[in-house]
Amino acid sequence: SCPYYIILNSFLKCDVYIVCPAKYRREVFSDEVEKTFKEICLEIGKRYEVHFVEIGSELEHVHFLVQSIPTYAPTRIVQIIKSVTARELFKRHPEAKKKLWGGQFWTKGYYLNTVGQYGNEEVIQRYIQKQGKKDYKQVYRDQLTLFDGLV
Repeated sequence: SCPYYIILNSFLKCDVYIVCPAKYRREVFSDEVEKTFKEICLEIGKRYEVHFVEIGSELEHVHFLVQSIPTYAPTRIVQIIKSVTARELFKRHPEAKKKLWGGQFWTKGYYLNTVGQYGNEEVIQRYIQKQGKKDYKQVYRDQLTLFDGLV
């Protein structure tokens, strides 16, 4: 379960499942790009109040299970992740930029669902882990942080 945040005497919870495809569905997530991608996501977690519980990748898209502060709209979380990862991946992996013809890293679209609407965190984690064929890799996994930061 996600951490609860106390705001104005209310307990709030925010878990989000996100799928982001690479532009043109290009196969850009090599082992090296995956490693850098995970590092960038963990840096995002330090700079923004976004906790990556699970990151999984296939060659042309990624899955996330993310926890965040309830004051961030889920679309804002996606915007942060997509913009920072695209900028940093292009900077660190020019070969990925060539595969994408020097344009954008991500498609404009994505899939987003709040966790709890159709399943709990464990169900979503199992779903992420079972996605894809032989090329799926769990890039990162962390513990859910129940009650961290509560006063």
